Amino acid sequence: MKYNKTILLKNGMECYLRNGTENDGQAVLDNFNLTHGQTDYLLSYPDENSFDVIQETQFLKEKLESENEAEIVAICNNTIVGTAGIEAIGTKYKIKHRAEFGISVAKEFWGLGIGQALMAACIECARTAGYIQLELNVVAENTRALSIYKKAGFIEYGRNPKGFYSRISGFQEVISMRLEL
Repeated sequence: MKYNKTILLKNGMECYLRNGTENDGQAVLDNFNLTHGQTDYLLSYPDENSFDVIQETQFLKEKLESENEAEIVAICNNTIVGTAGIEAIGTKYKIKHRAEFGISVAKEFWGLGIGQALMAACIECARTAGYIQLELNVVAENTRALSIYKKAGFIEYGRNPKGFYSRISGFQEVISMRLEL
């Protein structure tokens, strides 16, 4: 699934959104490790990353060639500063209408509109792929993300009070949200 778009950020800088490619393997891996160390709201910590650059490169190749999944990168000043993607929940008939969404943006670039643009790109890709529902999980105390998701039309459908166990703060409540496409 192909995606290309240039956006203007709130600070006037241009940001290029496009599919991640095999050539982005190291940069995406570096961005993953950076962003997962900058917030306690993502699913994993940098030391839990099981991918090496070869696996990341293969992952990006597969997403680029996929008809129903995508990994989008945000590039500012020739540097990958964020990623977002959609992935099928499964291939069985009863769940093939559902995809999940994940996103991360480098802290230096928070508040500029990159997250909203990446989310919009993923929503567009999910619709193009024919999904009926896009799903995500978000830590309840992550009010900035919750606000962005609600503004885009995601609705809460459940809470898990002990959804994550943070190394920093202990248990974190996780909210499950969905968007009907």
